[in-house]
Amino acid sequence: MAKKESHGAIIEMITIGRYVKVTAVDTRTGIEASIVGDPRRGDRALREAGLLKLKYVMKKKAEDGRC
Repeated sequence: MAKKESHGAIIEMITIGRYVKVTAVDTRTGIEASIVGDPRRGDRALREAGLLKLKYVMKKKAEDGRC
């Protein structure tokens, strides 16, 4: 049985004027994804949105054979 490799993500949140830029980086592959959001959504919602975008980008790269 294959063991599922666990890894995480580094999340960076930078306030730029009235917006927050969220960058998520996969710790195993170094793949990066960014979103821009409204700070009124809250840190948790912005982090989750950043992670969802990262998962999307990783899936697309895997489908294209670039990961």
